[in-house]
Amino acid sequence: MSLITQRRAQKRIAQNMRDLRLGRELTQKGLAERSGVSLSSLRKFEQKGSISLESFLKLALTLGFMDKLITATEPVESNFSSIDDVLAKDDKKPKRGKHE
Repeated sequence: MSLITQRRAQKRIAQNMRDLRLGRELTQKGLAERSGVSLSSLRKFEQKGSISLESFLKLALTLGFMDKLITATEPVESNFSSIDDVLAKDDKKPKRGKHE
């Protein structure tokens, strides 16, 4: 569990992306043109941290960290201490999400 709030995470991700853009010596206009994200959406993202997932992924692809993003969202595999743990895990593998 993380102690960071959603709002702070948004701002931090936006700042990280801005730093990546500047590190590649791209202007906001240049990144917007290369990624296909509107300049107004990019500005709003860098200032407030708000952007659609589609636009975020376009920026990730253009800035070169799409693979890292996909890896960061992969489920974490647990470590097993015995073959019984492995077999028990396979039996309990969910077929679909829980209803809430």
